[in-house]
Amino acid sequence: MGESLTYKIIREHLVSGEMIPGQEIGLRIDQTLTQDATGTMAYLQFETLGLERVRTERSVSYVDHNMLQTDFRNADDHRYLQSVAAKYGLYFSRPGNGICHQVHLERFGVPGKTLLGSDSHTPTAGGLGMLAIGAGGLDVAVAMAGAPFYVPMPQVVLVWLTGELQPWVSAKDVILELLRRLSVKGGVGKVFEYGGPGVASLSVPQRATITNMGAELGATSSLFPSDENTRRFLAAQGREADWRPLSADPDATYDEVIELDLSALEPLIAQPHSPDNVVPVRELAGLPVDQVCIGSCTNSSVVDLETVAAILRGKTVHPRLSLTISPGSKQALTMIGQSGALASLVAAGARILEAACGPCIGMGQAPASGAVSLRSFNRNFEGRSGTADAKLYLASAEVCAVAAIRGEITDPRELGKAPQVHMPSHFVINDNMILPPAEDPSKVEIIRGPNIKPLPTRGPLEDPLEGEVLLITEDNVTTDHIMPAGAQILPLRSNIPALSEYAFTRIDPTFPKRAREAGGGLIVGGENYGQGSSREHAALVPMYLGIKAVLAKSFARIHRANLINFGILPLVFADPADYGRLRQGDRLRLEGVRQALEGGQPLTVRNLTQGYSFPVRYDLSPRQVQIILAGGLLNYIKGQAS
Repeated sequence: MGESLTYKIIREHLVSGEMIPGQEIGLRIDQTLTQDATGTMAYLQFETLGLERVRTERSVSYVDHNMLQTDFRNADDHRYLQSVAAKYGLYFSRPGNGICHQVHLERFGVPGKTLLGSDSHTPTAGGLGMLAIGAGGLDVAVAMAGAPFYVPMPQVVLVWLTGELQPWVSAKDVILELLRRLSVKGGVGKVFEYGGPGVASLSVPQRATITNMGAELGATSSLFPSDENTRRFLAAQGREADWRPLSADPDATYDEVIELDLSALEPLIAQPHSPDNVVPVRELAGLPVDQVCIGSCTNSSVVDLETVAAILRGKTVHPRLSLTISPGSKQALTMIGQSGALASLVAAGARILEAACGPCIGMGQAPASGAVSLRSFNRNFEGRSGTADAKLYLASAEVCAVAAIRGEITDPRELGKAPQVHMPSHFVINDNMILPPAEDPSKVEIIRGPNIKPLPTRGPLEDPLEGEVLLITEDNVTTDHIMPAGAQILPLRSNIPALSEYAFTRIDPTFPKRAREAGGGLIVGGENYGQGSSREHAALVPMYLGIKAVLAKSFARIHRANLINFGILPLVFADPADYGRLRQGDRLRLEGVRQALEGGQPLTVRNLTQGYSFPVRYDLSPRQVQIILAGGLLNYIKGQAS
């Protein structure tokens, strides 16, 4: 029986475990990436491991998130990251070189390799045929130390593509259609592998848009085969030697098959406040727009920007709105500058931003009060833009560009003939903003600014475990709700005490104060708790505030792993109806926790306030049990070493 491409790559990198869906496996990691919003903490964690150099084939530290330097804090973090990279054997992508996922696709991604990144959109590299997975920074730090990355063996879903995209329909519409069908939790525990005759019609930049937003499905990863289009892309990047053909066996079997006719798709749009709230653009035609933002790691390639420039050429941005353009990389910005596309964008009235994440993470360009902001980004969570009551819509770069001209959401097919832009046969290659590691690490001094505080830790698991229910959340709570981003908060990522003042404040502004007064406690969540970003701060900060356990109907994969890494016990209601019985302020108690976890025995929660008990599940592997008992992954590693 043949194997899927996913199984082939996993088998080639399998260190431990069996390839049975749901069972924990350990994978050898070839490459890692970090970005500056998660990287500082990841490297503080790596330093505690006491190694002289990273032990991966290639690790890259990117600066692309915390780019607004309104005071010393972001700049200090960047100096720390550069010095750490030089000393410990990483490549350092300087500020201005571009967004980590776009640059990694261009300059470092290799078909058939594994990539672990401290950013949930790391699967972008799946467009090259990599098995690329997002994780918390601590998992990446441990992988840089040469240890395996542990993850539940995923189910593999074949997305069978037929036909070809019609004019004005883009790769963004492919992933929006899957989100419309499956929802933001439809990919949990799964890898989406693309196949079928329609694959050949998609370039690597198009494929990367699709694999990037597989993160919004909750998927472990997404990937395309490495074929002639992949070779063509790598050759254009001067990296044809990195190419090798990779595909599933003709008789490969899958856990699920989804059929998608590319020729049947139409322009789609995600409405506030979730990427799966998808409808055809034509249904919203005429809705006035106040802001249009084009870019992010999803739609900021040379092809995307050239397409936008072709639509805007000779026209002017509508007077009711502001248009921003965020190039994905220095390479993309250079090439549109040389082609004349940049001049067309500027002439039309576009505001050209840095080659960075920018507005996507609320780092500048917050919309006006109550504004409608149309974005070619990947997330539209409430408040993510920096304006609490803004209404964020997600669509292709083409739909965004047309709206920028018309001043309202418009079905782009009304404009007639679509511009024809193809992937370049040669990219401009200039890696002068990527610094290699120092030849003599002993001469490198690690530079630490005053905002970089020591890494918080906790002791072993308490038993009995008791605490107050400090907060009850609804379904699909995101890491943006738990630990917000934005221009005011992101500079605090290396200062957990200061950052803790913002925990859960988008749900309840009183939470940090109440958590401290109560000496910690427990959180109750709904379905898909912790979806969205890989930011481990959404677990690290609650740990710092004394959160001992989270009880939820279900968890998003990365956030659940982060909770375990920081010693917070993730519990699932055996009966979801018990979620509705709990009240904020209830005092809960679990007795015999250590013995139950070690013996694989059931756990029962006693509601001391209301006077009843209910069962919970924990679904931990033996390794994860030991991590929880130790009080977190770093404690566990240090215990093993001693």
